[in-house]
Amino acid sequence: MKRLIYTLCLIIGCATLSEAKVLTGHKTRLTDNWLYLRGDIGNIWEAVRPAAPGSSECVPLWTPVTLPHCFNATDAVDPDMNYYQGPGWYKTLLDIQNPYPNGRILLDFEGAGQKTEVYIYTTRVASHIGGYDEWTADITEAVQAFVSTPECVQRFGGKVPLSIRCDNSRDAEMIPSDLSDFNVYGGLYRYLNLAYVPEVSIDRVQIDAVLDKNLKKATLAVQAFFYNPSDIRKTTAHIIVKSPSGKIILNEEKEVMPLGKASLLTANIQKPELWSDEDPALYTCEITLHHNGQEQKAIERFGFRHFEFVEKGPFRLNGSRLLLRGTHRHEDHAGVGAAMTEEQMRAEMTLMKEMGVNFIRLGHYQQSDIILSLCDELGILVWEEIPWCRGGLGGEQYQAQAKRMLTNMIHTHYNHPAVIIWGLGNENDWPNDFPEFDKGKIRSFMKELHELAHQSDDSRVTAIRRCDFCKDIVDVYSPSIWAGWYRGIFTDYKNASFHEMQQVKHFFHAEWGGDCHARRHAEDPFINLDKIEAGKGADERAGDASLYGGNARASKDGDWSESYMVRLIDWHLKEQETMDWLTGAAYWPFKDFSTPVRPENPVPYVNQKGVVERDLTPKETYYVFQSYWAKKPMIHIYGHTWPIRWGKPEEMKEILVYSNCPQVELIVNGVPQGIKKRNSQDYPAAGLHWNCKLQAGENTVIALSKGKAVVADTLRFVYETRTWGKPAQLQAKVTHCGGESSGDISMVEVQLTDAKGVPCLDAVNYIEFGLAGDGQLIENQGTSTGSRKVQAYNGRAAIRVDKRKGESVVSVRCDIPEVKTVFVRL
Repeated sequence: MKRLIYTLCLIIGCATLSEAKVLTGHKTRLTDNWLYLRGDIGNIWEAVRPAAPGSSECVPLWTPVTLPHCFNATDAVDPDMNYYQGPGWYKTLLDIQNPYPNGRILLDFEGAGQKTEVYIYTTRVASHIGGYDEWTADITEAVQAFVSTPECVQRFGGKVPLSIRCDNSRDAEMIPSDLSDFNVYGGLYRYLNLAYVPEVSIDRVQIDAVLDKNLKKATLAVQAFFYNPSDIRKTTAHIIVKSPSGKIILNEEKEVMPLGKASLLTANIQKPELWSDEDPALYTCEITLHHNGQEQKAIERFGFRHFEFVEKGPFRLNGSRLLLRGTHRHEDHAGVGAAMTEEQMRAEMTLMKEMGVNFIRLGHYQQSDIILSLCDELGILVWEEIPWCRGGLGGEQYQAQAKRMLTNMIHTHYNHPAVIIWGLGNENDWPNDFPEFDKGKIRSFMKELHELAHQSDDSRVTAIRRCDFCKDIVDVYSPSIWAGWYRGIFTDYKNASFHEMQQVKHFFHAEWGGDCHARRHAEDPFINLDKIEAGKGADERAGDASLYGGNARASKDGDWSESYMVRLIDWHLKEQETMDWLTGAAYWPFKDFSTPVRPENPVPYVNQKGVVERDLTPKETYYVFQSYWAKKPMIHIYGHTWPIRWGKPEEMKEILVYSNCPQVELIVNGVPQGIKKRNSQDYPAAGLHWNCKLQAGENTVIALSKGKAVVADTLRFVYETRTWGKPAQLQAKVTHCGGESSGDISMVEVQLTDAKGVPCLDAVNYIEFGLAGDGQLIENQGTSTGSRKVQAYNGRAAIRVDKRKGESVVSVRCDIPEVKTVFVRL
């Protein structure tokens, strides 16, 4: 395999290091003791200069932060402003304690957005373009030069000043495009590590674990790539391979010449334990490199599995059909933007697996290695792609970045058995970054990427989504099918998918679904949708994402209720169970995320298609997926965030129960409503739907499974039989949410009512919160209860307040001039 190396721009010394992740036992996460400056400085001296004698002046002002850190932790979803795009600086002091004589000192970046420069004291030692790569900077010579200057060392207390400039300024000659439906974040938003390695070390390890089609035998080949700036010619490598249970199955030692790459081990494995979605068996390879009394250990996990996309047919894993039940992920979270911690990542991926997911597309860029490792552990197959997303095709620098990121993505994540697809792009039929939009040039470049991917890794397949004029180039193609949202009605889904499947050899359906505003519900979710044309296709057309103009469509004319979205998802999942040719489909996305192109959404600047909110709070749609995909018994009555239903007295109301249990009984206000059997083709809710009479006022509904393992759910709500007029006033109340270290947290809730005080349960007006006093709104979270400006859900809105043990006044107003602002004292 030809190795394509992108070398860092090293200013001191002549050593180069590939972008692959450095593996070492001497690695420390640099999380604490950082200072951050939003904006630029005049020169690098401003970052390290001492204050004038006797002066307390510090210009500019730096703010303490913890890594990972994102420029846009909150402003990405601020309803009143564009998110910040520009430079930002970080600085800290390194306590260098290299255990290796003549060893190297490295900074291992897991990702930094989007252009990065690294300085030791006043010396620029490295730079990088691309916000989603893992890459490494060798700072050895710069540190040595600094510590050889006693006056500098004395001034910094023996520590070494490190300064890093990140920049996410708009640049059309970079990927991804700023036309993309997600924020191009800035900052040190993934972990940064200080690593020490011997004078010769392992740069990366490549493991080829090849399983034959009969699944009885496998071959294992282990290669190492070295970092060897001292040109050492002889080392010893000790290789141990362990089974998933930890048993040593291979143990070898050999002398190697650490120049470029070296083959360390080849072996046949009899009756290998197979990696699968239900039993993700992981082997371990430990390599210890010995030289001159020093050693370095690299540990990699891998797995044996065989997959196949059958031509115009299903997907097979280890010889059996597996329907890929998928979703998507953006690196984005409430309150932190892209700067998710490892704990937050694990919580998200675990919640995803508990929903029943066995496949994920990482959109639209390579993501943290932590996510890939979690997919390995949890049994989630992966489509990972580079951020060539929208806008057209740039010039030489642009194309070089795309190739470099593709190569680096493959090298960095090669050993993860979860990965089966390398994505080459997304929506590359979307123009407007450049005056020229040349389909021929885009096709030529797509071919280059396809060939490059197979040169780097011929064991996996390539794919793109939504670029019809390139669909013949890649191995797997996903067209645009948004039945029931951007076009058509959702009952068009199966026919539209079958038609698209016939156009390509290998079909996969990435991205389907639609937006829903968490906590908004409807008694009639199909109102205003009668003018939508059925049977005319289901692809997304130019302008369909707009809330104005164009043909009738649910995305523009619908109510964005959870009530509509559970029905759309329910129909898709019902149909997928009958499509024996389907490889799989991936719902877009798992979690709501921020986007600069949707300022007028119910939660401003948030794409609200997720089945959980941006803080991982599940919507009702989460449980629809569970009812089809999860193995653990579950039961969920629709409407846990619907406190008031409405209708006429004695009117029959539908109650939906989502469950994977064979039989379910429903009880309403103590009266049994009968037992129903689950049948996925009995729409909606797989047959678990009842028409019941509700009583005015309080109602209690209980659903419980029948059988040995009983699971149950209880729901309480009010049934409103009064009719209401136009919104005339806001009624507010305060509830206590518990304590936090920073002070007590309260929830301010408001309800639009008419002049008589009847709740306006269909009101969708914008509600805006403000605060004066000691407390602070918990805002800019990008959630239904975490935005100071939000569309009402059934006339309601809410926000949490950190009272900070003081007094505050919260103001609440809506966009109806006649409705007076109300004030709530806390």
